[in-house]
Amino acid sequence: MTADDEPILSYLTDMDGVLVHEDHPIPGADKFLSELQAAGIPFLVLTNNSIRTPRDLQARLRHSGLDIPQEAIWTSALATATFLDDQRPGGTAYVVGESGLTTALHEIGYVLTDSDPDYVVLGETRTYSFEAITTAIRLVDRGARFIATNPDATGPSREGLLPATGSVAALITRATGREPYYVGKPNPLMMRSALRRIGAHSQSTVMIGDRMDTDVIAGLEAGMRTILVTSGISTRASFEQFPYRPTLVLDSVADLVGRTSNPFAD
Repeated sequence: MTADDEPILSYLTDMDGVLVHEDHPIPGADKFLSELQAAGIPFLVLTNNSIRTPRDLQARLRHSGLDIPQEAIWTSALATATFLDDQRPGGTAYVVGESGLTTALHEIGYVLTDSDPDYVVLGETRTYSFEAITTAIRLVDRGARFIATNPDATGPSREGLLPATGSVAALITRATGREPYYVGKPNPLMMRSALRRIGAHSQSTVMIGDRMDTDVIAGLEAGMRTILVTSGISTRASFEQFPYRPTLVLDSVADLVGRTSNPFAD
């Protein structure tokens, strides 16, 4: 039996570009998710965006027509909180971010403060302020450990690109000379924390994503088989530019309907 013949017992899947595009569901995503739920196949929906809580994301997805349990949503904010809880339980942090991140840190018992915190934690926000970034720079310069939820430099919007966590992190790094530790994709740490969340093993789990430089590389480095869908960022031409390859390339998750137990069968 080859690796590709191993049965698939669980799935990790990116959200934007795989299940939804902005606030519209990808055609076939509802049938794919329904098939997983009907078959009792554990899955987690992953997102590098740390703005919203899983409860908020559940409501957003439901509005898009996708019914996903709150516990099946795993964000870079949750992965970051899990990492910090393991590294320094009951610590303190100065946070530049929104409710998705602050809630996750509060839930692990962290105190949020700008008075000599253990960490400066940078996440996604639509309201970056000069004052908050200045405070973060000064705290990092004084010795606070620098953590960022994800390295994405930009994010999409209807009006065009938005600066994202990676861009603001670069600003802080330029001012302090200190690089952050990024927890979210492509760090395989996020994949491994997601696997633990559902009690899954990498050998029997598939990672589905629409980006080679985050989803596929993170799944690959975590030891999973990977599926690239071209319903988001990547195209069949663009993925050939990378030195690594996904296990399978599909147009969308609609192509997995009827074959979720063994998507790699001929």
